[in-house]
Amino acid sequence: MASYYPPTGFHFKVEFLGVSGMDKDEEHRFQDVTGLSFEIETELLKEGGENRFEYKLPKRAKYPNLVLKRGLLTGSAILDWMNSAMNTFFTVVVYDFKPADIMITLLDEAGEPVAIWNVVQAYPLKWSVSDFKSTENTIVVETIELAYQYFERKK
Repeated sequence: MASYYPPTGFHFKVEFLGVSGMDKDEEHRFQDVTGLSFEIETELLKEGGENRFEYKLPKRAKYPNLVLKRGLLTGSAILDWMNSAMNTFFTVVVYDFKPADIMITLLDEAGEPVAIWNVVQAYPLKWSVSDFKSTENTIVVETIELAYQYFERKK
C-alpha cells in the first residue's frame, strides 16, 4: 500500500488568462501567492423562548484580495494589463480594460498538476515594489494586489 504525502507549496505557476503577451515563461513565475481563502458570513437569529443558543445562518462568502509577489520584470505583459486598468479606471475616453481569470496550479516534482484554482474576474488594486537599500544585496520584488469575484478549485 502506497503512502500519501501532502504536496509541497513551493512548485506552482500563475497564469493570467486572456491577457495578451503572456507567452513568456517568466510571466508565470511568482515567489508568493496569498489570498486563496474564503469565509462565510453569518447572521444570528434569536428565537423567542429559546435561551440556550442562537441560530447562525449562512449569508454569503467573502474572499480576501489575492496578493502575488515576484522579482521585478521589465517589459511585463501583466504590467501592461495593469496600466490598461489604471487608464480605464481614471479616464472616460478609453474603456479597453478587461478583468482576467487567473489560474493557479500547484505542481508535483514531475511538473504535473496536483491542484488547480481558477480565480474569476480579477482586476488590479495595488502595485508596489520593495524598498531600494544601498546597504543590502537583495532582489527587487514587485507586489501585485488583486480583487476578484470568487475562486473555484478545479482539481
